[in-house]
Amino acid sequence: MALLPTYTIEKPDHPYGKNTFTGLLSGHTFNLFCRGCGYGTIAHLFTRVWEDNGLDLNYPNIVGVGCYSMIPLVLPGHKNMALHGRGIAVATGLKLANPDLKPIVWEGDGDALAIGTNHFVHACRRNVDMVVFLLNNKTYGMTGGQLAPTTPEHYKATTAPYGMLERPFDPVKLAISAGATYVARWTTAHPRQLMKAMKTAILDHKGFALIDIVSQCVTYFGRKNKMAEPIEIFRWIKNNSITIKKAEGMSEEELKDKIVVGEFLNIKKPELSEKHIELIKKIRGL
Repeated sequence: MALLPTYTIEKPDHPYGKNTFTGLLSGHTFNLFCRGCGYGTIAHLFTRVWEDNGLDLNYPNIVGVGCYSMIPLVLPGHKNMALHGRGIAVATGLKLANPDLKPIVWEGDGDALAIGTNHFVHACRRNVDMVVFLLNNKTYGMTGGQLAPTTPEHYKATTAPYGMLERPFDPVKLAISAGATYVARWTTAHPRQLMKAMKTAILDHKGFALIDIVSQCVTYFGRKNKMAEPIEIFRWIKNNSITIKKAEGMSEEELKDKIVVGEFLNIKKPELSEKHIELIKKIRGL
């Protein structure tokens, strides 16, 4: 009987995976997200930025609660898990306790703009030096696909079988009006632009920085809205994305359901921990 040929199972080294938990654990990087989810892509892009720019433990990752809570498995550096919606509050405490740190907060549209809205708004107002990656998949993915503060009007969810009746939050407009000093929005269909924005927010900006990252959720948002295949919802995101410049000449009706991408704001203002240090020096007569 002829022997079947044997094949070597190829497990190429991941060029950016040596500092991730799964990379250290198994020798290769993998994630546990749903098929077609964009969160693994976002983590990979951040890991590239981390490695290429030599970031270190002065940039702690604060991770909240949502289906993205598995993202620490594929993030480099220190990972700190926070309660639902409290990641920004934890990052504020870290920054004030040690101003040399630059906290990087990972939150979903559900916890940042629902239970955590107050922390989001006040961190913008105070201009706390941190970076918030708002993982925006327009649904509550972990708990069953309920409608979220960012679910577009008329789109369906588990708790909105006939369509969303409420107007959604625009995280970009909310952050700007509340006092953030760096605000951008990109999607998983804009990897190079997203990495550039990450680098700018982390290394070149001091103050509250928000990057709204629109990502695909195939399991709930896609399946409920006739986009059950990853490529379908990815194309929906890509085809509905327009630049700030193009959006300027469009009416409110034309902008409905569009994803306006780009860098919306990049300004300098006094940062909260710097004000605290100045006050301490003043009180001590330094």
